[in-house]
Amino acid sequence: MREIIVAGNWKMNKDVREAEAFTRELLPKMLNLKRTKIILCPPFTALFNIGKIVEGTGIALGGQNMYFADNGAFTGEVSGRMLQSTGCEYVILGHSERRHIFGETDEMVQKKVAAALRLGLRPIVCIGETLAERQAGKTLKVIEHQLNGALEMVDANQIVQCVLAYEPVWAIGTGVNATPGQAAEVHRQIRQLLTAKYGFEVANAITIQYGGSVKPDNAAELIREAEIDGFLVGGASLKSDDFSQIAAIVEKIKNPEE
Repeated sequence: MREIIVAGNWKMNKDVREAEAFTRELLPKMLNLKRTKIILCPPFTALFNIGKIVEGTGIALGGQNMYFADNGAFTGEVSGRMLQSTGCEYVILGHSERRHIFGETDEMVQKKVAAALRLGLRPIVCIGETLAERQAGKTLKVIEHQLNGALEMVDANQIVQCVLAYEPVWAIGTGVNATPGQAAEVHRQIRQLLTAKYGFEVANAITIQYGGSVKPDNAAELIREAEIDGFLVGGASLKSDDFSQIAAIVEKIKNPEE
């Protein structure tokens, strides 16, 4: 059975005190989840503090990015080892904002994924097409290129430590999300690509999240799709009621009480 994961990507929001207050408000709403894995990904400045608050709760901590070197003259960068020192178990890599705003290439994402796995961090590898690419019928080609680029140095033993997140760029922060059918179709294509590379058994064990304007009012119809194994939540993860509602919906539909 695939791991069901709901992760909150806070992006560049919440200073340390705001992050602490928010996490303490959120925690009581999340502790009844039995199998859904929750990951909080605050800004770098708040990682250590939030790590201490969630310690022992079952809620995991994740970084929003990392550099592929362990140390060195890389002003402004944060290494995987630094993330681990704050309590991080996960790290988001290849997010479309990193690719399109900061110019990250598939090669850079590949190096970061390899570095994260070497250190024992679990990468959440993001892939997704722009609106122009979808309208041109290039979705599968883009997904395949990004997937192969990110995972080129990842073998079958390592891929099971990865989480994939399909985030159509045209649906991130726009208020427009892919329909359940559109999302499920791409998730199936991703799993087919993984099957070709790693075999059916390995591919079927990998968690593939959906991200892109996920909210409480569309979470249920999306998560009912068999190929969607959770969410990477952006804006809605900044509101404790919204994020906890999304997690509760996932828990109810994917992990019903027996």
